[in-house]
Amino acid sequence: MAVLQVITDNAVEQKFLSYPGKAKRKLTYLRKLILEAAKESGEVTAIEETLKWNEPSYIAKKGSTIRMDWKEKNPDQYAIYFKCTSKLVPAFKEVYGDLFTYEGNRAIVFDMDQKIPEQALKDCISAALRYHRVKQLPQLGLSG
Repeated sequence: MAVLQVITDNAVEQKFLSYPGKAKRKLTYLRKLILEAAKESGEVTAIEETLKWNEPSYIAKKGSTIRMDWKEKNPDQYAIYFKCTSKLVPAFKEVYGDLFTYEGNRAIVFDMDQKIPEQALKDCISAALRYHRVKQLPQLGLSG
């Protein structure tokens, strides 16, 4: 497995510290899955961790930006966001159906007490991190 270079903006750590306890734990877990998916992809060698729209965001050289956040207006949920004009969420819906809860073509939403289908989510994340390499493949190369 290749070594993954993580380039982190210090503002991201401050953002994580600003979340309430349970939300911080859930988003830290999503961060872990993003970094694991990047390492396991075999294609991503560097990932940039920064803030976009004041949300922790992740981008790889040939990928599409992934963001995540928890919002006070929906305190029992958190989400992972993808570029809404990409083929990502439509492909996830096609491959994984109701395994996930979606917000339009832009997000997968989780309830705080929900168990995340880890491997399926990592496959979605991997497709996003390699998006410009897989966007021409049927269902982005996802097999469900």
